[in-house]
Amino acid sequence: MIKLYASAVYGVEAITITTEVDVLEGLKFFLVGLPDNAVKESQHRVESAIKNNHYRFPRIKVVINLSPADIRKSGSAFDLPIAIGILAASEQVNHEMLSKYIIMGELSLDGSIMPIKGALPIAIQARKEGFEGLFVPIQNAREAGLVNNLKVYGISHINEIIDFLNGKIELNPVVVNTREEFFDAQYDFEFDFCDVKGQENIKRALEIAAAGGHNVILIGPPGAGKTMLAKRLPSILPPLSLQEALETTKIHSVAGKLPEHATLVSKRPFRSPHHTISDVALVGGGGNPQPGEISLAHHGVLFLDELPEFKRTVLEVMRQPMEERRVTISRAKMSIDFPANFMLIASMNPCPCGYFNHPEKDCSCPPGTVQKYLNKISGPLLDRIDLHVEVTPVAFAELSSLNPRQQEKSIAIRERVMKAREIQAERYKDNEGVYANAQISSKQLQEICVINQAGSNLLKTAMEKLNLSARAYDRILKVSRTIADLAGSSDIKTEHLAEAIQYRSLDRESWGS
Repeated sequence: MIKLYASAVYGVEAITITTEVDVLEGLKFFLVGLPDNAVKESQHRVESAIKNNHYRFPRIKVVINLSPADIRKSGSAFDLPIAIGILAASEQVNHEMLSKYIIMGELSLDGSIMPIKGALPIAIQARKEGFEGLFVPIQNAREAGLVNNLKVYGISHINEIIDFLNGKIELNPVVVNTREEFFDAQYDFEFDFCDVKGQENIKRALEIAAAGGHNVILIGPPGAGKTMLAKRLPSILPPLSLQEALETTKIHSVAGKLPEHATLVSKRPFRSPHHTISDVALVGGGGNPQPGEISLAHHGVLFLDELPEFKRTVLEVMRQPMEERRVTISRAKMSIDFPANFMLIASMNPCPCGYFNHPEKDCSCPPGTVQKYLNKISGPLLDRIDLHVEVTPVAFAELSSLNPRQQEKSIAIRERVMKAREIQAERYKDNEGVYANAQISSKQLQEICVINQAGSNLLKTAMEKLNLSARAYDRILKVSRTIADLAGSSDIKTEHLAEAIQYRSLDRESWGS
């Protein structure tokens, strides 16, 4: 009997799977250990790959056990360890070194090796358990090569690993300069705020959102620049740390979203799902649970364009992950956590026709339609969005000016955001899991967001005169704390509160009536 090792991914973590192969007297091929259909079908791929490369497939009883047997095995990545196990059990491959390596890969009928999902978490687990090396498809080699103190071999054909185990050839491990590649790509953005003419008030709101990790909703007519501004938000967010990049890369690796020959995700993700998305696709799940869009946006931005067009059930399942910054997928035999620490930026038209409150065009919607349209977004979801920003169209004169004034670049805005984040990092260094003002609890709010009597009077007057709801109170204080951080002020002043108050337009009872 031969033992070799593979790996299975659950959530964003990997579990080592012992592949036991025995060749006995008798007939038939038996694959046990709770395999799914893709694993069961490996017999035919493995048999063809072995025969097409002039090796012998045993014509007696072959028993393969994937242990632990009570965990479901899924996917085609077990093809290669099964094939090598059969060849070793039939004494065609030297088995002495098999215990030192994790082997993963999908086989083509000619023996070529196809890419797999989850190479990074597999490599992390292999190092943790003390394996000397890891064999993966060459397309996944750079991704797995991020893990140090582990020899990662990228192979493109089954003959390479057979000849290596038989001592006929030497293979060179993949070497990745993680830090150099990571830091070189952090400042290369396709979109920049200097491309946006006008809209200074919207840029200011997005700067505040980036500095405090606040969620934003942009309300304005078609063509006002909502999507254009949202796409530029990642360019002013602080760069990913190596730890954040590793977490984000693991999620994209498990979901199979990393491009071939990729290494670390070096820039904050920007995910923009279509409004026809299902709730499972948004938060994650399925028979074999996979991360959804909110997890793919981990440490980045989730952009929901035309928010009222999303199904209400889809938006409601997002409420709990927005608070807890993770999503738990529960099944009868397992419970999997996917991280989901993202910034939400949403956009919407103010009414079905799109021209309510437009400075030049008239709204054609019947009475009551505007409020009905806004009511498609539930109060609890709106409660979790800190900044409500009205976007107005840019004047023709500014768009067509032959000598437009120089627009501020994203890099300059990012410097201010990073300084504000440094202040918050120092403030919350003793609070685990809190990195920005948007994440503080109600108890911390009372200790951190202290306002003077003048500020208290201003807030009271604003809430009474503008008909702001009670839920706006905490949000205004958090946003004002971020504005104070951007200004380098240790205290929340009345001007900081005044600016924060204007970002609660959808809380006004008179809005849209």
